[in-house]
Amino acid sequence: MTVESTAARKPRRSSGAGTKRASAKKPSPQAQSQTPDEPQLIQLLTPEGERIEHPDYSIDLSADELRGLYRDMVLTRRFDAEATSLQRQGELGLWASLLGQEAAQIGSGRALRDDDYVFPTYREHGVAWCRGVDPTNLLGMFRGVNHGGWDPSTNNFHLYTIVIGSQTLHATGYAMGVAKDGADSAVIAYFGDGASSQGDVAESFTFSAVYNAPVVFFCQNNQWAISEPTEKQMRVPLYQRAQGFGFPGVRVDGNDVLACMAVTKAALERARRGEGPMLIEAFTYRMGAHTTTDDPTRYRADEEREAWEAKDPILRVRTYLEKEGLADAAFFEEMEVESEALGKRVREVVRSMPDPGTMAIFENVYADGHALVDEERAQFAAYQASFAEEGE
Repeated sequence: MTVESTAARKPRRSSGAGTKRASAKKPSPQAQSQTPDEPQLIQLLTPEGERIEHPDYSIDLSADELRGLYRDMVLTRRFDAEATSLQRQGELGLWASLLGQEAAQIGSGRALRDDDYVFPTYREHGVAWCRGVDPTNLLGMFRGVNHGGWDPSTNNFHLYTIVIGSQTLHATGYAMGVAKDGADSAVIAYFGDGASSQGDVAESFTFSAVYNAPVVFFCQNNQWAISEPTEKQMRVPLYQRAQGFGFPGVRVDGNDVLACMAVTKAALERARRGEGPMLIEAFTYRMGAHTTTDDPTRYRADEEREAWEAKDPILRVRTYLEKEGLADAAFFEEMEVESEALGKRVREVVRSMPDPGTMAIFENVYADGHALVDEERAQFAAYQASFAEEGE
């Protein structure tokens, strides 16, 4: 499996290694290509790998940093593909793929400071990677051996949230606490376009605005809430909803890792300055199924997916690196090797995960114990023992 599997492929021009910074940026063509009625899409790197400038958002990265973003996306995609394969082989009960959304997650994840706090959904595998969560720790819940394999306080990365939209309320409450504590940090909440229709999200917008909470709402608009397209979910561009709650919203090219990083960094700094919440709509595309229980061919045209494959977030960064001489063939070969090693480790770890103890379900329900839980534990223990007695 190659590091760019599922990505649209185009002829590439090989180039020598380089350590120079990005070349001079070209003026943005957005002013000429967009009418006042169209959503303004913030973009710094085009699908063709051309670097452009934006008047409000900019970023200046070294060659090492650019290669690092490419590495992040490649390895995140490989891990995701491996998890999908493991589910198909019966090793996982379910998997929610991020295929196509790597730039939105890596760009925003790398914009965070260590003391910022993240509230994810169940698809933020790339953000987890950026926060230093071992990829294999994400798989325990999907294998059914734990409720989340990491300590949220270690990486400031909350456990995955399956209930749609509820994590935005958690993030808002946490951010209100951060403000009351006077801490110099920010909070970010991830959710999808479908979750934006939930009342929880509207309530979190209201509370965050009224209390000026230092929270960034990062919506990955992958244009499909399972089988429901965005045009059947809302009448206005999603980012414009923020105006009705009293805080700004922007739409960024979710397949542009540089733009996602620049916009998220600016929004987080704004929150830290005490200027309140901000909504970022990362306009991207879910190139695979909603989860492994879904079949997108039943409701989505192949032509639509193929058009978005041409905007692949990894391919555009590779094109830019090669065009500017910022990475050579040896670097990409190294990525292939590292990708294969990660895939092998994921397979080995998942298949060796121990099953939880029979009585583990009763642990950590209450901090100080509870009489009813103790009674249920005893009843279940007696039930389990009855099988042994019957066998004897």
